[in-house]
Amino acid sequence: MKQILNIVGTLFVVIGIFWILQGTNIVKTGAMAGQSQWAIIGVVVGLVGIGVLVFGNRRRPK
Repeated sequence: MKQILNIVGTLFVVIGIFWILQGTNIVKTGAMAGQSQWAIIGVVVGLVGIGVLVFGNRRRPK
């Protein structure tokens, strides 16, 4: 389960960063380029990814 959460969390962070770059028009490819709402969505997706990574890697009491 920990590996799955790490993969999903990392994927969310990478997608979030890509959407931020597209929304801020740093990456100028695709229909999302230069549309600021995608930068905001990217931040949210990235934060969700970080949350999944933290949740997946927290220590569980024995």
